[in-house]
Formats: sequence, C-alpha cells, structure tokens
Amino acid sequence: MALTTKENIIKVLSAFNPWWKTGTVNSTFAKSYRRIAYYESIKRLDNAELRRTVVLTGLRRVGKTTVLYQIIDTLLKRGIPPTQIVFVSMDHPILKLSGLSDVLECYHENVYANHDVYYFFDEIQFAQDWDTWLKTIYDMQPTTKTVATGSASPVLMRGSYESGVGRWSVIKVPTLSFYEYCSLVGVATPALDPSIRPTDFAAMSHQERMSTILSLSGVQNHLSRYLQIGGFPEPALAKNDLMAEQSMREDVVDKVLKRDLPSLYNIRNIAELERIFLYLCNVSSDIVSIEAIARELNGVSRPTVENYIQYLESANLIYLSYPVEMKGQKVLKSSPKIYIADAAIRNAVLMDSEVLSNPTELGKMVETSVFKHLAVFYYKKPPRIGYYRGNKKQNEIDIIVDYPNAEKILVEVKFREQTRVSERDAICELSDEAGACIIVTKRADDCDVQQLRNGKTLLRIPAFAFLYLLGNAERSGLDEPD
Repeated sequence: MALTTKENIIKVLSAFNPWWKTGTVNSTFAKSYRRIAYYESIKRLDNAELRRTVVLTGLRRVGKTTVLYQIIDTLLKRGIPPTQIVFVSMDHPILKLSGLSDVLECYHENVYANHDVYYFFDEIQFAQDWDTWLKTIYDMQPTTKTVATGSASPVLMRGSYESGVGRWSVIKVPTLSFYEYCSLVGVATPALDPSIRPTDFAAMSHQERMSTILSLSGVQNHLSRYLQIGGFPEPALAKNDLMAEQSMREDVVDKVLKRDLPSLYNIRNIAELERIFLYLCNVSSDIVSIEAIARELNGVSRPTVENYIQYLESANLIYLSYPVEMKGQKVLKSSPKIYIADAAIRNAVLMDSEVLSNPTELGKMVETSVFKHLAVFYYKKPPRIGYYRGNKKQNEIDIIVDYPNAEKILVEVKFREQTRVSERDAICELSDEAGACIIVTKRADDCDVQQLRNGKTLLRIPAFAFLYLLGNAERSGLDEPD
C-alpha cells in the first residue's frame, strides 16, 4: 500500500495546519514568551525593500518550531487568510518520503492555488535538495515569503553560501540565556537600563556598581538551577528536575546522536559518536587534543574523532574555541577548547547529582555558560571568540573577544570564594592590548575595579550579574510587531 498518496499528504498537512479550519493557532503552540529569534524573523519578513527567506538554526528543543507558530499567529491576527499559510514538517515520515515537490503541489491543488503565500518548513535539512528548492521558490515565486528551521547549522550555512547568497538570512537560535530563563520562569527582575553591559561597570562609581548588583539580587539564587537544567524552555518550566534532565537526554541528545547526525552524515558506528560526545562532556571548557581523544577512546581513529567533532558542532551540540594571537605571537596549529553548547546538556548526560557542590565542576559549568553567552551576543558581529595560552599556567586567559584591528575583551572565569589575581597573570600582563579586562566571580560582594600598573582597569563582576546583563543588553530594542 502506497504511503505517499495525495490523500495521505493532504491529511497530514491538514493536521499540521488546523488554522485552515479554526482561523487561529492553538495557544499551547504559540506560547506567550517570545525569544529574540521571533523578533528578528518578523523584522526580516516585514522588510519590503530587502526580501529574504528566513532560516532559523539551532539545537533541538530550543524553541525554533515555537517561533514558527508565533509568526503564524501574528500573521493571522494581521488578517492574512488562513489558507495562505502552510506549515510543513519535514521531520514527518510521510512528508519526508513525499518530497517538497509533491507536498507543495498537493497544497496548491487542494488548499490554495496561488503563490502569494507564506511557507513554513520545519527541519528543512531532511528534505532532499532543500537548498535548491528554497532558491527556486525565491526566484520563481516573488510574492511568496518563506521561513524554515533546521538543526544542522553548517549544513544550512553551506546551503546559504552555495544557493542562497542574497536570498536568505540565517538566524541562530541558541539555548536560553540567563536573562531569558529568569523571564520565562517568572523571576521578579528590576527594570534596568537596556544599554548597561558588563563592560560599563568599570566606568561606574563603586556606589553605582553595588546598587546595580543589589537590584539584581533577586536573580542570584536562580543561577544554580539555570546552570543545571535551565537552557531549554520546556525543562526550565518543569516542576520535576529529574524528569526534565531525562527529557533532555531523550529529546535532545539521543535524537541528535542516534537519528539526526547518522541520517545527515551517513554515520554507521553510532556507539563511537556517543563515546566521543560523552568524553567531551567530561572535558567541557578544557583544551582538547584530538590525538589524546583517539588514545583515550581506544579503537577510534584520529580522522574519525575530527569528523565527529565537526558533526557535533554542526548539530549545535558543542562550541569550538581556538587560540587568539597576543603580543604579536603567531598562533600555530593548536588544539581547540571545546564547550558543550549548554551546561544543562552536560549535566543531563553525566547525571552527576553532586555537580553543584563540586567547585571544579561548578567552575566548568560557569565558564561554559559565560562562553555561550559571549558567543551568542557577538555572533552577528565581526569578532571571533577564542582563548590564550602562554608557556606557564598563569599565562592563560579563558575567553577572548577578538575584534579585528581593535582592542580585545579579556575574560577570566574564577567562580570561587577567593579570586586573587596577580599582576603576573596573563590577563594583567596582556591588558595593554585590551579594551576591557573582566574577572567573572562567584560572590555578590566580589564586584570591584582594580587599577593595574599600566593604567588599565581590571573589573571583577559576579557571574549572575555578568550573564544577566549580557542577556538584557541583547534583548534591548526589540519592539512588539504590529
């Protein structure tokens, strides 16, 4: 019996598009909290002068599909006829097997004949020749607007370079920032000046700094839970944290490792991929040698390790951080630092119930979160985010925001009770090349400015304030669409 008949296709499409009959999007799908990607997408769709297909990319369960439903909800409230909006999930087996050609043909034959429509494609990377299809739609249907999602960033980015130059915009949807987490779970937060960034603390008076820290005291106690399970919307709202961690393992990690990546890259040995990811979870925020991984995981070749790390990055499960040149020293080929994309993923995989009481593990979690926040904050801008390592242990800098032809931002994460910093430490010795030097601390009262011998300033700021202010600044200027 044929599965991909037109009757089956239209039946599945009708199930995915209930607004064809009801005229509305179910509120459980179009949730009230809107992430930054929603505002960015609407802004691009509404731009009449610069037409673009919008492609949302990010890890599973970060809310990409919710953004699609929220956009659809907005369009319906603007008066767009319901049948002019079609949602297609390429993750559904019947639609995936049918292919975009038959699915769209069926839609136009049975629901809406013209092409002045809004296409919404979920998990577009599972459609064969998806990039060619987006290019064809853009070129041949000038009144059609398209939004797509995908969980494999480089796959989508490569398609945008090869077929979508000047045709579509890629918007990254990361896991929740600490600011978004607090807003989502209903933490009482102060009305802050959206222009305040962590780097602005250095120019404040001591009284102004402490006043801002005091105003943020309500979010301080929520940092631990955010680090443990707060990176994903549904687990963040769950009442049972153990069940939330289990859902992350099943819905995020297992599906990516056992289904998405094997399907996209024809991976045959899934066990090797799982072993490598588990190893990376244990060493998140450490400098990692590919050769060392191959040795530790006896039987896994170096090329396999390299390929699988690229695949994990493509699925948005990890970030790679590479050395940054300082003092004019050329950076030769060197090992990257590898960060799990969210501390919550790492905790869900390792299942360590005592992680929050282990200072070493807690420090790794905070550094992972700081790196993610900086990578997300600056992703649309020129700098790259890397690290520095000299010849001695104190000659290391955890994170560097590297602006081309401009001063860098140096960040050290010292999430501990005592955060002594010597003038011999790299962050002080290399401060001449920096526009800002920041120590991310643990305690609320560990917030101050230290003047260095060279006249530069070293800022100490607690992690909860650093993370929250970055998210607050990222969110600023986002107005509700009409």
